[in-house]
Amino acid sequence: MARVYFHCSNSEGVRIDQRGLAVGNLAEARDHAARVVQSLITAQGPEDWRDWTLHVSDDLNDEIFALPFSSVLGKPH
Repeated sequence: MARVYFHCSNSEGVRIDQRGLAVGNLAEARDHAARVVQSLITAQGPEDWRDWTLHVSDDLNDEIFALPFSSVLGKPH
């Protein structure tokens, strides 16, 4: 099991995940990342998530993969 962190960033700043999550494999990390993005974009509020990216990093702060919110939101009309 590895602990991974789910940091969010856009052109204006970064939101750091201090707690992280223990995952068993890369597929579990990807599934959780998709759920994090989905929960943020469906939350009530004025935030425009189109230029945000979720960065998944290990406990050494090495990025494992990145998930642009736009990939979940779809293309703008």
